[in-house]
Amino acid sequence: MGESNWAGNHQYAAETVVTPHTRDEVRAAVAAASSVKALGSRHCFNDIADAPGGVLLDLSELESPVEIDAGAATVTVGGSARYGDFAQQLHDAGFALANLASLPHITVAGSVATGTHGSGRRRQGLAAAVSALELVTAGGEVRTFSRAADPDVFPGLVVSLGALGVVTRLTLDVVPAFDVRQDVFEGLPWEAAYEHLDEIEDAGYSVSLFTNWVNDVVDLAWVKSRVGAFTERAGLFGALPAGAPRHPAHAAGVPAGNVTPQLGVPGPWHQRLPHFALEFTPSVGDELQTEYFVPYRDAAAAIEAVRGIGDRLAPVLLVSEIRTVAGDDLWLSPAYGGDRVALHFTWQPRQPEVETLLPLIEERLAPFGARPHWGKLFCGGELDTVYPRLADFRSLAGTLDPGGVFRSPFIRRNVFGETGV
Repeated sequence: MGESNWAGNHQYAAETVVTPHTRDEVRAAVAAASSVKALGSRHCFNDIADAPGGVLLDLSELESPVEIDAGAATVTVGGSARYGDFAQQLHDAGFALANLASLPHITVAGSVATGTHGSGRRRQGLAAAVSALELVTAGGEVRTFSRAADPDVFPGLVVSLGALGVVTRLTLDVVPAFDVRQDVFEGLPWEAAYEHLDEIEDAGYSVSLFTNWVNDVVDLAWVKSRVGAFTERAGLFGALPAGAPRHPAHAAGVPAGNVTPQLGVPGPWHQRLPHFALEFTPSVGDELQTEYFVPYRDAAAAIEAVRGIGDRLAPVLLVSEIRTVAGDDLWLSPAYGGDRVALHFTWQPRQPEVETLLPLIEERLAPFGARPHWGKLFCGGELDTVYPRLADFRSLAGTLDPGGVFRSPFIRRNVFGETGV
C-alpha cells in the first residue's frame, strides 16, 4: 500500500485507505470491512492503528464543525480535528482547554485514545477533558456515550486504543481563556531535583525537565506559568535562567527554531503550553519515541534507576523529558488511580538499537509498576499487572466489537494476550 506512520518506522499492512468526508461514509466503510482502523495524525510509533489486509480510514477530510457551548463550558469537535486547528477559535470565544500536549499537530481522537497527556502535577491528561463521544461501532451503528449518562462504562470508552470503534465526534470540557509565559532554566543539580521535586513541579502550571541521563546536571527545566501566578526568580534550586530560547534537545545541538516563545514572553495558552509551534515540524522530526509512567511517590527512585544505565542510553538518545500528570479514573489511562511521573525518551531513528534498550529500561522500572504509553515503542508483557482495569476493557471490547473488526495486531497482542501476532 505504501503508507506509513509519521515517523516512517511502520509501514501499514492494510489493503487500502479510504478517506470519508461524512459520518455516513464512515458508517458505510466500517460496515463493509472485516478489519478496519482509523488514522489520525499517524503519530503512533507502533502498529496500534494498522489493519493488515483490511481498511484504514483517513479521517483528515471528515466534515465536522467546531461547536462551542458557552453555557455548558464545552467544545465539540470532529474525529479528525487537531488541537491546533480549533484552539484559536476557542480562545477567541473566551475559552481554553486546561491542558495540551507538547505537539498541537496531533488529533484529539488519537491523543485521548492512546492516553496522551500533556504536563503538570495538578493537570490531568487530555482524555480527562472528554465528557461525551460519538462512536461508529462494528456494523456501522452510531452510538453516543457521555460521562453523565453512562458513568459505569464511560471511563473505559475514552482511552480506547481504537479498539471499540471509530470516534467521529468528541465533547471536551473547557475553562476560561488564560495567558501563559515560559521560563527556561539551565543546569539543575540532580540532588536538587530529587530533594525539591515537589517545589519544582509546583513552580509553574506545567513543568518539564530535559536530560540525556549522563550529564552531571539536568540540562533544562521548562516552567510554564499562568500570567499573574508567576513569581520572578533569579534561579530554580541552582539552575539559572537561559539567555536564549532552547530546544528540548539543546544538549544534542538541536536549534530552537520550532519551539513556542520562551524568555518569559506572555501569550495565549495554546501558543505556550505546547513545546512546539503548529507551523513547524514538531520535535526533531526524524525520531522514535518511548514513554513510561511510574507513581509520583517513586519519582526519585525511578529516575535514579534510569540514570544508572544512562551511558547505555545516551548514544541512541536525542533527549529525555521528565514530567508529571495528575491521576484520573479512565481505565487504560497511564495515570489511572493516581498521579504519575512520565519518563519520555526521544530516540534517534535507530530502531534495532532502541529495541535492544527497551528491555533494559523496563527491567529497571519494573519495581515501580511502570506503565508504557500505548502509542509508543515498548516490549509489552503482562500489562494486566500494571493496568488493573484491562480485563474490564476486554469485556467492553467484546461487547462493542464481538467480531474483532477493530483489533489491530497491537490490540490482539497487548490487550487480548495473543501470541505470534
